[in-house]
Amino acid sequence: MLCSYKLWVQASYPPHLKLLNQNSNIPIPKTKTQFQRKSLDSRFDDIDDDADGSGLRKFALPSHVKSITSTSNPFVKHCLKLKNSSSYRHSHASALVVGITPIREIYRYKESSQEKTVIDCLLLLENAEIPEGLDTHSCHVVRVGSMVMKKLSGVQSAESIEAIALMRFPTSFLNLTVDQNKSDSQSWFPSTHRILVLDGIQDPGNLGTLIRSAMAFQWDGIFLLPGCCDPFNEKALRASRGASFQLPIVSGSWYHLQTLKDTFNMKMLAGHPDIDGKLKKPFSLSQEFVHSVAHVPSCLVLGSEGRGLSEKSQLKCELVSIPMTGKFESLNVSVAGGIFLFMLQPKN
Repeated sequence: MLCSYKLWVQASYPPHLKLLNQNSNIPIPKTKTQFQRKSLDSRFDDIDDDADGSGLRKFALPSHVKSITSTSNPFVKHCLKLKNSSSYRHSHASALVVGITPIREIYRYKESSQEKTVIDCLLLLENAEIPEGLDTHSCHVVRVGSMVMKKLSGVQSAESIEAIALMRFPTSFLNLTVDQNKSDSQSWFPSTHRILVLDGIQDPGNLGTLIRSAMAFQWDGIFLLPGCCDPFNEKALRASRGASFQLPIVSGSWYHLQTLKDTFNMKMLAGHPDIDGKLKKPFSLSQEFVHSVAHVPSCLVLGSEGRGLSEKSQLKCELVSIPMTGKFESLNVSVAGGIFLFMLQPKN
């Protein structure tokens, strides 16, 4: 059960008034300072927990707030929690997107696909121009000071980052371990010809890069097996350049993945180096192999760089290796993944 997120300020009285108030019924009138304090902090009292009955926590910034200069502001603290805590992000179904380029890419994609834009609040550096192409009538624009921008962006030079967007998770993101009502695998992805499956990818930079590459080569979606980092992690979002908000992402277990495979009769492939002594000899990622699976719905499983594929992935999948004439036995997973995604990309 989620607890209510309530902001409050404890009143401060001089010692003699405090004592008098505790031992008598004489009312103590509020001072002008106390009224001002209440007025300032009540701007953030309309935080609504589960306002729409969705079960998600809400933190609504009042519409009259147009500028924030203090890093101690409650909304800034809320944004920092979204940035640093995966559980907090998912309880609010929101994330911070840093930088004008990924914000614009997400906005343009949503516009072209006729989906509702997910920008709840756009934080702009003082005196910065509103990014070209953004419809600011549909989102709350707030000007922030350089210290606030530096703290939220995590970069030393606030001038290099002029915009941060608070965005709701896209409807294309689905966590099957939480949402038990989405058991119909036919609704998980609009198309299932090519699905990238990530098995225990914990490095957010690698995960974000793979999502971005999958988007670039027109794969249909991402399936995250247990052990993967949060695709809305700050570093993952930076590496994906907004692709996490554009490509359908489903998080689930091998049980869910098996259901997807059986429903669409998909071939299970897994990237794996060609190392002597393995029980299964990998296929080579040759043009002949690529041609043989060109019209076959397929999942490609990639494991973490350090641990590699899980034992279950090795048993369930046909192993495929990248032919290399050099003496290295393996590549970084994001580099190897880019090669696999390019070679196996859907053919129009």
